[in-house]
Amino acid sequence: MKAKILVTGGCGFIGSHTVVELMEQGYEVIIVDNLSNSSIEVLDGIKGIVGKAPEFYNVDCLDYVSMEKLFTEHPDIQGIIHFAASKAVGESVEKPLLYYRNNIGSLVNLLELMAEHHVPNIVFSSSCTVYGQPDAEHLPVDETAPVKKALSPYGNTKQINEEIICDQAHANEELRAIILRYFNPIGAHPSALIGELPNGVPQNLLPFVTQTAAGLRKQLKIFGNDYNTPDGTCIRDYIYVVDLAKAHVKAIERMLAKDTKDHVEVFNLGTGKGVSVLELVNTFMAVTGVNIPYEIVSRREGDIEQVWAKPDKANTVLGWKADTPLSEVLASAWKWEKKVRHIN
Repeated sequence: MKAKILVTGGCGFIGSHTVVELMEQGYEVIIVDNLSNSSIEVLDGIKGIVGKAPEFYNVDCLDYVSMEKLFTEHPDIQGIIHFAASKAVGESVEKPLLYYRNNIGSLVNLLELMAEHHVPNIVFSSSCTVYGQPDAEHLPVDETAPVKKALSPYGNTKQINEEIICDQAHANEELRAIILRYFNPIGAHPSALIGELPNGVPQNLLPFVTQTAAGLRKQLKIFGNDYNTPDGTCIRDYIYVVDLAKAHVKAIERMLAKDTKDHVEVFNLGTGKGVSVLELVNTFMAVTGVNIPYEIVSRREGDIEQVWAKPDKANTVLGWKADTPLSEVLASAWKWEKKVRHIN
């Protein structure tokens, strides 16, 4: 058995896929999740894939006393992957205080407990939203692109948390951190035993597409077709969630091997290719043969026009690459949706 790793938000979309990859590589995993945007049934999916369930604590990272107890019970935790956070751009504009409390408070608690219990390594789940709308000369976006004023409270919490990690790494000689700035994770595990299942109305594009295909939604809303892009819709870098999960294992391996040269390292995780909203919808229809009714509505506050990654640093330093074809990724998402909705 390899090192013991604590995964916060491990029942969530990216967290659950990362837990699978960690366990398949022989790591002992503990999940902490308050199930606010996930389901306890995810543990069954993980068990179905890897043959056993990870240890699970139904705890909110804001609950310092319960988190302290967990750290005391597991003095051999060697690393943390911190996913637990509220994550919807639109909702963050409407409920900024919720986002600041959840996203910043949970990280501060973790860093305090890490220092107290001498846990040296953390992988932080960040976002390309920290780059805002990059200037043309910074597209595709590498890690040297300037961090811009956030367009949403969600994006701002990621920026603030990155700064907090850097400040704490400066103060705590023991701490090592790898910050992973994701682009747009999509898809589901090829087994269809775990995938993206948001509570309520989806805030992300692909779950809304698959739910529309499954008949749960009457039509898809595309927010704006008057952007300065080839087809007028926003452009994103859509990355397969399984590829993304594997990057976290690479980051943990790097820190446990003490290969990190700096207290804090930053990596962009994406495919290096921009895909528009309409391109994704049309590709989904072509791959699945299912028609997606959609309407164009006005722009949504907080949305960035276009952003995609230059993932060269992650490719070379972490030895990681996202190379699963988009058609395969979209097929995995539809396979998962059909399983959840009991569609043949």
